[in-house]
Amino acid sequence: MREGLRSGLHAELIVTTTSQHGITHLGEDAPNVLSTPSMIGLMERAAIQAIATQLGEEEGSVGVRVNVSHLAATPIGQKVTVRARLERVEGRKLFFAVEAFNEKEKIGEGTHERVVILKKRFARPGAAK
Repeated sequence: MREGLRSGLHAELIVTTTSQHGITHLGEDAPNVLSTPSMIGLMERAAIQAIATQLGEEEGSVGVRVNVSHLAATPIGQKVTVRARLERVEGRKLFFAVEAFNEKEKIGEGTHERVVILKKRFARPGAAK
């Protein structure tokens, strides 16, 4: 890990929601809104972007904990802005504050924990090395 991996690193991700982000897994009668798993996935992507330039080529990170509240519904088609900020580093553990907004209001907030890993330890058998 590089010494540049420190609190204060942050990223912002802006996505226009599509049907892929919806709660289609709940059936045809489900409202056409952003799903909680999709919101969390966007928060994870923002956290990954926040640290991307500070990891070595052989390193990556994996999510190990999420504690998020989904505060408001977002109709599919609206833009969502997601922010992640690295709050502290404890060895290989990275602790983020995350939040999400739609075009009108805050829709999610919480914390996310990631761990820095060596990619080769998690490579699929038979994958090119």
